[in-house]
Amino acid sequence: EKINHNNYKKIEVVNGYLNLTISDNLLNSKIKDMNDSEKFGLKKIENEELFFLDYGGPNVAKPLHVGHMRTAIVGESIKRIIEFMGHKTISDVHFGDYGLQIGEVIYGMIRDNKKIEDLDIKYLDKIYPEMNALCKENEELKQKCADITKKLQDGDLLYKSYFEKIREISVADIKNNYNFLSVDFDLWQGESDSYKYLKSVEEILIAKNILKSSEGALIVDVSNEEDKKPLPPLLFKTSIGSYLYASTDLATIYERVTKYNPDHILYIVDNRQSLHFEQVFRTSSMANIMDYDKLEYLGYGTVNGNDGKPYKTRSGDAPKLQNLFDQAKDVLLSKKEMSAEVSNEDTDKIVNSILKFADLQNNREKDYIFDISKFSDIVGKTGPYILYTYLRIKKIIKNINDINLADLTNNIYNDYDRDLRLKILELPSAYLNAYSNRMPNYIAEYVYELCVLTNAFYQNNHINNEEDIIKKNDWVNILNITSKIIKEMLSLLVIDIPDTM
Repeated sequence: EKINHNNYKKIEVVNGYLNLTISDNLLNSKIKDMNDSEKFGLKKIENEELFFLDYGGPNVAKPLHVGHMRTAIVGESIKRIIEFMGHKTISDVHFGDYGLQIGEVIYGMIRDNKKIEDLDIKYLDKIYPEMNALCKENEELKQKCADITKKLQDGDLLYKSYFEKIREISVADIKNNYNFLSVDFDLWQGESDSYKYLKSVEEILIAKNILKSSEGALIVDVSNEEDKKPLPPLLFKTSIGSYLYASTDLATIYERVTKYNPDHILYIVDNRQSLHFEQVFRTSSMANIMDYDKLEYLGYGTVNGNDGKPYKTRSGDAPKLQNLFDQAKDVLLSKKEMSAEVSNEDTDKIVNSILKFADLQNNREKDYIFDISKFSDIVGKTGPYILYTYLRIKKIIKNINDINLADLTNNIYNDYDRDLRLKILELPSAYLNAYSNRMPNYIAEYVYELCVLTNAFYQNNHINNEEDIIKKNDWVNILNITSKIIKEMLSLLVIDIPDTM
């Protein structure tokens, strides 16, 4: 393809590579187009699709811990990135609310003569770990709790009344944690909601002749000739007639297809569940419930401490999410850079930036080390650094009068200026990588690099004291579009901007 020489100020061959230096005119023309266009000129989609996102997945009756933070933040960010492309989304927290933990808590309540109407979150926080530990030591007790769970699943009215109160109290507490993180869901459903669809799914599996009996249990052989290692069958129903996670996940896919007919269903879950979802996706495809290529498993790694192991408290437990919020806030307020005038609302926004940017700057598939002290710094690759840069830009713009933000000449005044403008043009590439790969770290990396160049730009170009009004106007224009980009990208990273720091 012929090169338009007017678009480049220098064309040269270096070590066998063709180097093209973009012209000032073309560079500024592209920036103007981005500034004047909706969503910075990103190409509009031709066909709007519906994405169903399943993330969060906490177990009812158990407090949220640091591990739950990652699925919530990553899932919310991916949802916003997809919506920014112009697609529609439906999000579902999908509680684990019909498992053994419910039977354990119900058993504990009956043992303690705990009235249903007196149940509160303080009791739930105490009884679940207590009963869970006892069941690990006593197989007979564990079986009694399993029997309660089975009767609940079969419709026992007494146990259902316990379950409904446990779910009500637990979900209210879970919502408080998600509200702090600015994470919300369209649907607050759980495993229990899928039970009404299990018989329909079982009938489909039988009609497709893929449900087989094995030692009294019902299974689906999901292996194929292309497997490099043996793939275990999906266990649909146990020999005693109980349904498992695989069964309810299939029923949930069936429900979502029946009610909403999504083009895609995305699961943002722990890396360790890859085998489970491979079995479920293959079964769904074999049964013609939903095609395999429309189901996406988006695994994420663990949040680790400085020792490289999953983040724990001194007692060896994963810290409650609320305790992590409080700890991050204490560390932030101890920083000498923090103004004493920062409101509680702004403090919470900065704490959110610490937690979220620490997480989202990493490839979601990888484990990462969470260091609260490091990630709360106002210098370095941190959320507070990004927020500080944005607020600094807005202050510069606010302090300059009589500047026309609509006029941008084709001048570029130095390397700091040019580097920032070139980075602005990289936005579409960073965003499309994040969208295509379902990985917010592309956006986090881009916005950090943009902020580094922005700091270098205004530290080396003294805008407030600049006497050349044209140059001053150009620089304010560049800072203005930079601030708009930072704000939009932070929104995709689920980070709200405070008024002060």
